[in-house]
Order: sequence, then C-alpha cells, then structure tokens
Amino acid sequence: MIMAFGETGWQWLNAPRQWTADDGLSLFCDPGTDLWRKTHYGYTYDTAHIFARPATGDLRLTVTFSGDYAEQYDQAGAVLRIDQENWIKAGVEYVDGGFHLSTVVTRSFSDWSVLPVEVLAERVTFELERAGDAVTVRYGLNDEPPRAMLRLAYLPPGGPVLAGAMAAAPVGKGFAVRFRDIRITAPC
Repeated sequence: MIMAFGETGWQWLNAPRQWTADDGLSLFCDPGTDLWRKTHYGYTYDTAHIFARPATGDLRLTVTFSGDYAEQYDQAGAVLRIDQENWIKAGVEYVDGGFHLSTVVTRSFSDWSVLPVEVLAERVTFELERAGDAVTVRYGLNDEPPRAMLRLAYLPPGGPVLAGAMAAAPVGKGFAVRFRDIRITAPC
C-alpha cells in the first residue's frame, strides 16, 4: 500500500515504469496502454495505469491533473472501476489533433462521449459522484470547481470500486502526467 495525498491504501493496477508520489503523483505513461472493451474497434485493453483506493457505496471522487499530451488518444483523468467489465473513466483525451473532455462508460462494452475544447486549461478537475446506481461526471477548468455536468451514467450500486486516477497512451510513445490532487469523500 502506498501513502499519497495524505492517505494510505493507494495501490497500482498496471503501474508505470516511471512514477513518484511526493506532493502529488507524477508519472510517465507507458506506450501501448489503454482501457477499452470491444465496441467499434473490436479489441479489449485493460492495461491503463490506475492509481486508486478501494471504496464502497456513495462517494465523490475529485481528480485534478495536467499532462503533456502529444499523440493520438493520449489520455488522463479519473476512474471508478468495479472490475474489467464495469468501469467509468473521465478526463482529457487528445484526439485528431485536438483536446477533448472524454467519458467512457463500460458495462461489458465501452461507449465513448467527447466534448471538444479549443484550448486545454493548465489544470483540469474531474469529479465523479456515485449516488446509488448513478455516476454524475462534472468538470472544471483551471481554478473553477467542477460544476459543469458532462455525463450521467449507470454503474452497479453499492459494491466496492477502485476509485482514483488513470492514464494511458494507446498509440504514442508515452507522455508525462501530473496529478495534483486525488480525493475520495462522502457526497454532499
């Protein structure tokens, strides 16, 4: 178990080769990593770097980060993961030469929604709030709190999840990501 963000109990699922947990979490995302199941592309990847703690029931996960995105599908953000077939990831993804706020919801098959942003903020905060069988995905840019809703999605209720941060570089050479804050709290 790893101590980070003032809490113990953090763990890696698919740890990157290079990372440090000091006053935040810095990592260099390994190439060839992704988190996706079947839909459209026909492949399943469960190799994304996930830094998380176990949690149960209703919760609010807040993740603030920045990244040196450079290649197609470079991505970083927040994740709630029950198992390899049930999870939600939300963050920033570099797609077709631009930045997108991205959410993937997976229940055996992945679906993907994106919202393009003209200029990437210096810092992005994503909040995933789990209440019963629903997860509300919100975001904020720079110092804005996460108020704008991006998605409302189903996630099987009550059971344990891994809650934390994720990053992946499916087709590029990898990229640097800095998580400034990761918090798991009770919902309001």
